Amino acid sequence: MKRCKWCESSDLYRKYHDEEWGVLVYDDRKLFEFIILESAQAGLSWITILKRREGYRNAFANFDPEFVAKFDEQNVAELMQDVGIIRNRLKIVATIKNAKAFLEIQKEYGSFSKFIWSYVGGKSIVNKFRSMNNIPATSELSIQISKDLKKRGFGFLGPTVMYAYLQAIGIVNDHVLDCFRYKEIV
Repeated sequence: MKRCKWCESSDLYRKYHDEEWGVLVYDDRKLFEFIILESAQAGLSWITILKRREGYRNAFANFDPEFVAKFDEQNVAELMQDVGIIRNRLKIVATIKNAKAFLEIQKEYGSFSKFIWSYVGGKSIVNKFRSMNNIPATSELSIQISKDLKKRGFGFLGPTVMYAYLQAIGIVNDHVLDCFRYKEIV
């Protein structure tokens, strides 16, 4: 079975690739989960974050934005001691800010899903790359959304992280053409 080459180095990568990467996500809780995980990944490898996913789930209230938005300095201090996550104070504080901004978007749009999918008119962008070497790290869309989210108070969601987020939640399908998941997700 042919897969995108980036996932062949570990079983955890293959499982994520085969079951999640590029699958369309509309559930706000899952969309928030990927915001937490992708922003934590900034400057690190994705496998580093996947290995800590359960730690993030435990540390950030099962990815409940309403709960996370109420975190205070005491919670930040506790999270700085949590070996199950990346203990970067700036990323932890950004996660709390992101939860607050996420809730504001939910209020404005009715759901974060409506907001994020509105950028593509509710339809996934299906690329036709033959090689992983052709897949960009950013796009005009990831730059646009990143700028919008930054204005709304989000942190650690620059254009590169945003592009990875869009791939993760299925807004962008970057499975290569000969990957078995390409046809399954289209």
